[in-house]
Order: sequence, then C-alpha cells, then structure tokens
Amino acid sequence: MTLATSGPEGVWAAAVFYVNEGFDLIFLSAGHTRHVLNFTAVPHIAATIQEDYRDWQRIKGIQLEGNVTLLTDVSRETSIARYLQKYPFLAQADAKMQNALAKVNWYLLPARASIFY
Repeated sequence: MTLATSGPEGVWAAAVFYVNEGFDLIFLSAGHTRHVLNFTAVPHIAATIQEDYRDWQRIKGIQLEGNVTLLTDVSRETSIARYLQKYPFLAQADAKMQNALAKVNWYLLPARASIFY
C-alpha cells in the first residue's frame, strides 16, 4: 500500500506493508519517519493499493482516504498477530528484526472513513 501524506514535513508518499481486517487496513512504521510525522500532525491521508502491471489497460486497484489512528492495547496485539499470520517469515526473523518489530508503532486506516474508487 502506498500512503500519501501532507504535514509539517511537506507532502510525501511512502510504501508500507499492510494487513487488512475486512476493509480496515493496519500497517506499521517507525515514529520518526517523514510520513508518520506528517499524519501525526494531519491524520487525514490518502492511500492506494494495486499490483505492478505491465499492461496499463489491465490496471486495477483501490484508492482511499481516511484518518489514521495509533493502535494500542488489545487492538495492537490482535493486529500484530494478524500481521505475523500474513507475513510468517517475520516470526522467524533474527533478533535484530524482532527487536525492531517490538519497537515500531502500529496504525489503523479504518474502512468507515475511506472512499473506494
């Protein structure tokens, strides 16, 4: 998924791995990144999800917008479990990666605030 943000760091686009719960989209990112600094100040963002196509006539995808929120407590733990289910290689990552995953922030882009095209 590619996020488009705007805020004190200027406009920015960033690709992130995500997991969905229905149409809710959950992603992780470090708090010091430019896109997080932006949506912390201005939580309304746009995003797009699409495959990498060679034939432009076959392009399909989703464009959406909504307000990002930081996940905490049970919703954070549930999201981590879903993420590890989608990306099982992370459960077997080295200690450095496991430590990094424990420190990152987890965010929600909720479906109810999104517009799909």
